[in-house]
Amino acid sequence: MRVLFDENVPRKLKWLIKAEVVTVPEMDWGGIKNGELLRLAEQQFDVLLTLDKGIQHQQNLTSVQIALLVVSAPSSDIDDLIPVVPSINRALAQIKVGQIIVVDV
Repeated sequence: MRVLFDENVPRKLKWLIKAEVVTVPEMDWGGIKNGELLRLAEQQFDVLLTLDKGIQHQQNLTSVQIALLVVSAPSSDIDDLIPVVPSINRALAQIKVGQIIVVDV
């Protein structure tokens, strides 16, 4: 499974995820808007992991071939995200293309 971390996800979190993780900055895709990012990501990744709670309402996800994992946390601080890592890993183990899963802290 290949996972793309959106720009709003701290890089330090990638070492705790049980999947191959690449960040938006590593792809040199910084600043690309969500619609275009989804189209680029679907060509190389299985899942886009984001902290953007509005993305599922702002984008038409039926036309892209990627899963979306939205992490709902109080902030993007790594200390706020570490407690939800087990839930993220469980969600990644079951998520399918075209599916949206929201993981709450």
